[in-house]
Amino acid sequence: MSTDISLRVLSESLGGKVLVRLRNGKMLRGILQGYDQHMNLILEQAEELDDENSSTKHLGTIVVRGDNIIMVSPTIKEKK
Repeated sequence: MSTDISLRVLSESLGGKVLVRLRNGKMLRGILQGYDQHMNLILEQAEELDDENSSTKHLGTIVVRGDNIIMVSPTIKEKK
């Protein structure tokens, strides 16, 4: 059941910015371009966020393996 909800949220987030927390504590932000049933993600314009000094490291287009993901948070889209 929770997998269905997760995949639905990812589907609705395609083309939008998402925030991803990894098992190792790192945070990534990027534009969600694709995903699969294992929650492997393709992010464009990806950045690694650094909490301590608010800097970012630009990563470009990356694939994030679903096994390493703890949380995916979509950005809120404003309704017109």
